[in-house]
Amino acid sequence: MDQRLSVGLALVVLAVLAGGTAAPSAESLSPDAADSSDAPVDPPPLESAPTCPVETVGSATAADENETASPTTASDVRNDPAPAPRIVELYPNPTTDGNVGEYLVLETPPETTLENWTVTDGHTTAALPNETVSGRLALSLDPDVTADLTDDPVSVLEGHLRLAADGDTLELRNGSTTVDTVTYDRAPQAERWYRTEADDRAVDPDSAPVRGDWHPRGATCLPVSNVDVDEATAFVLPDSPDVPRETIREADDRLLLAGYTITSDAIADDLVAAADRGVDVRVLLESGPVGGTPAATEDVLDALADGGVDVRAIGGEGSRYRYHHPKYAVADDAALITSENWKPSGVGGESSRGWGVVLEDERVANDLGDVFEADYAGPDTHSSESFRTNATFVDDSDGLETPPPSFSTEHESTTLPVDGVELLLAPDNAEPRLTDLLAAAEDELLVKQASVADDTAVLEETLEAARRGVDVRLLLDSSWYHDDENEALARDLERIADDESLSLAVRLVDDTDRFEKIHAKGAVIDGEVAVVGSANWNDNAFENNREVLVALYGTEIAAYYAAVFEADWTGDDDRWTLPFGLSATVVVALALAAVVGRRYVRFGDPTPAERDR
Repeated sequence: MDQRLSVGLALVVLAVLAGGTAAPSAESLSPDAADSSDAPVDPPPLESAPTCPVETVGSATAADENETASPTTASDVRNDPAPAPRIVELYPNPTTDGNVGEYLVLETPPETTLENWTVTDGHTTAALPNETVSGRLALSLDPDVTADLTDDPVSVLEGHLRLAADGDTLELRNGSTTVDTVTYDRAPQAERWYRTEADDRAVDPDSAPVRGDWHPRGATCLPVSNVDVDEATAFVLPDSPDVPRETIREADDRLLLAGYTITSDAIADDLVAAADRGVDVRVLLESGPVGGTPAATEDVLDALADGGVDVRAIGGEGSRYRYHHPKYAVADDAALITSENWKPSGVGGESSRGWGVVLEDERVANDLGDVFEADYAGPDTHSSESFRTNATFVDDSDGLETPPPSFSTEHESTTLPVDGVELLLAPDNAEPRLTDLLAAAEDELLVKQASVADDTAVLEETLEAARRGVDVRLLLDSSWYHDDENEALARDLERIADDESLSLAVRLVDDTDRFEKIHAKGAVIDGEVAVVGSANWNDNAFENNREVLVALYGTEIAAYYAAVFEADWTGDDDRWTLPFGLSATVVVALALAAVVGRRYVRFGDPTPAERDR
């Protein structure tokens, strides 16, 4: 038999034995080839909304008709009005020296007289003021300081009670009768404890102490926003660096830009030009990126200041978020959400494979604008001048003077119909909603990430999808700073897939002339939902960072990102070229090994690239 024919037949055997039909090509998943069904894609129901402390953005109980669920306030978990005074909030560890101004908040029935009421930690006791009160009341040993820390009315405690920052149990007493008992663990700095459990001490005063949750002071607590949107412009980088710049250039009224870092002179020029034509331009960035602020930021900040652009940096001691890590812009009634930083290697199209989307919708823009306004006005933001004075600027270049790489446009930006959009925020609601979406997967799940933590809930939900028969593929970055951890994760998932006979495959991206590294943070679910945004798949991103994502519903928009995934998964056309002298016997042996062996394929060696922090 002709040796080429033997090899060809062996490869057919390999394809059949290792998994059946071949993966569809990028062309077959193009928007033009998408499912033409007119049936809209309906999102799975939202299982729960966040429970919010009073005074946070998002704590209003009135439901908006376009929201999938309304947040629950701390007051909602109790009978209303309260049958007796009870402790509903604690602030043991403010950012003040010596925790001066620490306080607790009572919620009381109307016209409650506090004479003979006390609060104790079992060692020291403080007396409540002899007042008649209604509703919420903050109590503090330092009421003048506390007044700057809360919007509740403040009264003074008489005594020496201090709220222990390492955790404690407090009893509220009326004379000798214990009316309420709460307990809390170690208090994170600048976070407030708020009551989340329904409880009625008047009925059962001997029950266990009530516990609650911690929430950063000034952080939002917003539900998932579900908006009816007719179309969206999908784009990827490095293919379409013109899309972010065009969005900025088209702003006439407001331009709100949020990011982790900003080092692009081109973006700075566009922002200054917008300010020159009378647009309200504001920028919010992270004050302490991992490893320090890139040196190129300093010149950009100077240019923005000279051009009349208001810039603030968020972070520092007592910050609401571990990192301010979103990448979005609100331009009039348009919202741009992407995975890429405002730097040449990101939105500039000089390095990263990223995903992005532009939504021309007033509701989405306003909802995202509200997030920007809340973050921008927080107590942990600093003026550009203050930030520049205290920042540590570091050279993050590789020292080479070579011109930046140039990449061809293989995936044009495209405006496509959508059935709806959900705005997801971390730490408010993104993780539970994303796990809901993953849990609803039935057929196929495509995940593209720079890296994935091995202990995060979204990875566990991805594994559960594979266990119920969903075809799961993960495409990860192969840059030197992700290489070891991604290879280790791939080996672990490979072992699980083999042990449990799962349809689960992991690849580290091959060297390619289409981009330098994967920086996308996306997923495509059942060819019907695409998730685009800034959140890396790790607990810090979902639980501590400010992140912004969108879930895009619709077969055509999902097909766009799936096509990009497939092209990057397949890699360069010559990757599978076999040495002509390889015998058919060896190829068949490899095919048989594929049935019982590895489900993970690693292509190429990692190439050094600029690390995106």
